[in-house]
Amino acid sequence: MRLGMVGLGRMGANMARRLIRGGHEVVVTDRTADTVKGLASEGAIPSTSLDDFCSKLGSPRIAWLMIPAGDPTESTAQALAQRMKAGDILIDGGNSYFKDDIRRSKMFGEKGIHYVDVGTSGGVWGLERGYCMMIGGPKEVVGQLDPIFKTLAPGRGDIPRTPGREKLPGSAEEGYIHCGPSGAGHFVKMVHNGIEYGIMQAYGEGFDIFRNANKPELPKEQQYDLNLADIAEVWRRGSVVSSWLLDLTAMALTENPTLSEYSGFVEDSGEGRWTIEAAIDEAVPVDVLSAALFVRFRSRQEHTFAEKMLSAMRQKFGGHVEPVTEKKTA
Repeated sequence: MRLGMVGLGRMGANMARRLIRGGHEVVVTDRTADTVKGLASEGAIPSTSLDDFCSKLGSPRIAWLMIPAGDPTESTAQALAQRMKAGDILIDGGNSYFKDDIRRSKMFGEKGIHYVDVGTSGGVWGLERGYCMMIGGPKEVVGQLDPIFKTLAPGRGDIPRTPGREKLPGSAEEGYIHCGPSGAGHFVKMVHNGIEYGIMQAYGEGFDIFRNANKPELPKEQQYDLNLADIAEVWRRGSVVSSWLLDLTAMALTENPTLSEYSGFVEDSGEGRWTIEAAIDEAVPVDVLSAALFVRFRSRQEHTFAEKMLSAMRQKFGGHVEPVTEKKTA
């Protein structure tokens, strides 16, 4: 299929590469001309403007946005919609707020433009591992895009099948699902990221306990000089708390057991806040998820080893770099 990718950052560029390797024709555009030129050297079809971009898409036009949520996505989606016609498809694969999806879907639908929201997880590793996708939008349109999703998704790989799953239909085992109408994809991804906050916080706090287990204030017989990298590694092998986040933690601790290159300043990208708002709307208690979000707020004022762990995990799975802050002087 021919489609266009708008935004060639950490994920957009690699998604374009994976699609090209899968035999799709990908038109690319980005604010940086050199980035477009680089992807063109790998087989992408370059474009110099949104007009040029749209002129090179097939029929119907399929444009995939992979840019920051908020104003950048809103302004670009509106600009593309002005250049599209009935039957064209606009996909938002970023981390937009699901209520914005509902609004855009109605607005663009009045022109006959189909809008699809895709919550995308995979970070900087997605080129090789594939991307887990949670999709919202009209069922028939999502079905039309299936070859694209199938190429981007991880596939079944060597993960053992869940007992009884062979009797169930659908693409969940391939790594992507149609969650429901507009907004459903980003809603599921939003909660996914809220859960991610909680898991990361639990790892961070647990390893902070290990790191402080040899404090002189403790009774001598209770002091342990623990090898954190080895603990993370052994937990990867047969433990019930094993996960990809633990794999990345083991990697970070092996590279530097003290995580001295991280300050512990931890950003939140929005989905954690929105998850808590949804929980309030639904009157659902979310003790762990809300606490994990508030810790991220606190991390911008004081830093613990647990927060360095969170920062290390974010850098490993998503390439998130800590903001440069001035060091306080005594």
